Amino acid sequence: MKHELPRLPYAEDALEPVISRQTVAFHWGKHAQTYIDKLNELLGEKASEERTLEEIVKESDGALFNNASQTWNHIFYFFSFSPERKKEPEGALRKAIEQRWNTFEQFQQEFVGSGVAQFGSGWVWLVKDNEGKLDIIKTGNAGNPLTEGLTPLLTFDVWEHAYYLDYQNRRADYLHELWKIVDWSVVEKRYL
Repeated sequence: MKHELPRLPYAEDALEPVISRQTVAFHWGKHAQTYIDKLNELLGEKASEERTLEEIVKESDGALFNNASQTWNHIFYFFSFSPERKKEPEGALRKAIEQRWNTFEQFQQEFVGSGVAQFGSGWVWLVKDNEGKLDIIKTGNAGNPLTEGLTPLLTFDVWEHAYYLDYQNRRADYLHELWKIVDWSVVEKRYL
């Protein structure tokens, strides 16, 4: 099947001032689109096979993996945000976060710290293992927790293109600001 970049559930300027219209247009409309175009090109005749993007990420390597995973990562990232969002987790996810990090604020600090510490390009993730335990991990380049049998719940993109237009080289500022647009109702659904 041919893969397509889904339409965002909000307008290009809806995440301002945290993420500018210009960044959304570039990062989603051009950058993520290039990954999916290259993915379809690499799949070629195999594009007619009924494999989900997640299956391709788990089963491939090399250029196919890089483009499939970057497509998946970008969709996951952009669909974690909303201008009309639930501001903090509740229920089972909140309890799990507090059991692991004592407070929601300590979790946020460690998550941002991990993102700042990621050398070069990559991602910082909140993940759940098969036993329901939460953790924060970092992946370089196109890395994806799906390949490690983990369930991704939230990710922040720490590739420079994700923040340079709005924050220049201030990765920490960008990561701190993203909390203002995370939609915790989306993350809670992923947890359950």
